Amino acid sequence: MWKIVPLALLQSFFLAGGQVLLKLALAASGPFHWSWSFFKAQLTNWWFLGCGISFAVATVLWLYILKHFPFSIAYPLSSLSYLFGMFAALLIFHEHVDWTQWVGVLLIMGGCALMVK
Repeated sequence: MWKIVPLALLQSFFLAGGQVLLKLALAASGPFHWSWSFFKAQLTNWWFLGCGISFAVATVLWLYILKHFPFSIAYPLSSLSYLFGMFAALLIFHEHVDWTQWVGVLLIMGGCALMVK
């Protein structure tokens, strides 16, 4: 069952990458308001394009994973994206990550290891 792990890691990487690009896209878009001009301006926001591509790749990988592996193992492994999210918070957004958050992520990773064992 360990052969699902590289696929799940790659899928989680693209899933978290899409979220990072979405946050960057929203930061570059200026103040949010419900108007056609705001949404029209987003069509030229390249961060949104990267976000869409990243989510598309994650979705294709997810389709493959769902087709070839049990759902009871595949779905919990999608939580591997939390690990990538924590590193993105540190390295890209320069956020403070408390030690309790790291413990939580380590517990999730331990749970993922138990799922595929």
